[in-house]
Amino acid sequence: MDKRELDIAYFLSFCIEQYKMERRLSGEDTMNLFEKYNVLPYLSDNFEVLHTQGRQWLIEEIDDYIAKQKEEMQ
Repeated sequence: MDKRELDIAYFLSFCIEQYKMERRLSGEDTMNLFEKYNVLPYLSDNFEVLHTQGRQWLIEEIDDYIAKQKEEMQ
């Protein structure tokens, strides 16, 4: 893994853990939610912008992204 790939992996791990704790979800439930709504590819693809933001902003961004994905699936 090169440095950028490692940075993205750490960022994704941080996002998963912080979202899980904030929403009081299990790790499995968090991963199921992220998989269902393609959250990890979104976070990875937008790493350059997103990794500069704070924890609370990221959680809100993830919630907004999931809400948009839900709308598109209807």
